[in-house]
Amino acid sequence: MLIAVAGCASVYIGCRIFYMPNTSTEIKKSKIIFIPTGSDFENVMDTLRSNNILKHERSFLWQADLKKYKGKVRPGRYRILAGMSSNEIINLLRAGLQDPVNLTFTNIRTKEQLISRICGKLEADSTKLAELLGNEQYLKENLGLKSQTVLTLFIPNTYTFNWNTSAKEFIERMQAEYKKFWTEDRREKAKAINLSQSQVSILASIIQTEQMQFPEERPVIAGLYLNRIRIGMPLQSDPTIIFSIGDYTINRVLDKDKKINSPYNTYLHPGLPPGPIYIPEISSIDAVLNHQKNEYLYMCAKEDFSGKHNFAKTLNEHNRNAQRYRNALNKSNILR
Repeated sequence: MLIAVAGCASVYIGCRIFYMPNTSTEIKKSKIIFIPTGSDFENVMDTLRSNNILKHERSFLWQADLKKYKGKVRPGRYRILAGMSSNEIINLLRAGLQDPVNLTFTNIRTKEQLISRICGKLEADSTKLAELLGNEQYLKENLGLKSQTVLTLFIPNTYTFNWNTSAKEFIERMQAEYKKFWTEDRREKAKAINLSQSQVSILASIIQTEQMQFPEERPVIAGLYLNRIRIGMPLQSDPTIIFSIGDYTINRVLDKDKKINSPYNTYLHPGLPPGPIYIPEISSIDAVLNHQKNEYLYMCAKEDFSGKHNFAKTLNEHNRNAQRYRNALNKSNILR
């Protein structure tokens, strides 16, 4: 009888330890921990200790051994909730039930900016990602792109990732999203204006930087630039000059700037530049595909600095618009 009672007491105590809360009082609601790829059980314990997760380490170690977690460590980003038991924490970590990362990338001009944004949120190695985005053979064989056009692969949106996504896995995911975005309807519209998918994005990147404030103007600008492309007229886009210089604080492009020796200089070189000058939003890509059919060949920022443009069909009309804008710049002492 005494043995039975003692046995029941042991079971009761064991169950109580198994399911009792085992998070430190420092955790008020929850705490995020990171277990890097390649970690072993000792690394996990170091992470739990450094983040002051456990209230009773010995009971956690006992249960981890009992549940054979030591050989089943999985990397990732995990959210530990206040009041979780050792059993719940171990089940979470052993099953790899990660707290996902919501990754949004907008307002990006260069590969360097993209890499910084991605690798600041994911475990992906920045050096490896830079290497892949610059590897011409890899890009050609796997994506059908070049290092100059690879930014057209990335469609700005909010994506959900596991934190331990590698550089290669990130690119593969973006390739899958790219294929989903470029529906048959979008591909047919690109074909109708004699542009490849990359060329559509390159033109969209120019339109995006020409009009950052009022998306409703983008289809008008797209129609204007397509008119120029059709007749072989240089695009003469100021944002391509600013991109060539690399100084995005410039408010006024000067005549000397238009002579800069760069393949992105659309004053010197007709047609589209070799790559995008910005990762365009979906609305800018669709502005190209659903452009306004118009007869405009010229545009100039409005002299009221509203962010909108005056459009013109003739050079004489454009020159009048441009003079009003120059006068406004001079009056406001905007010289650069």
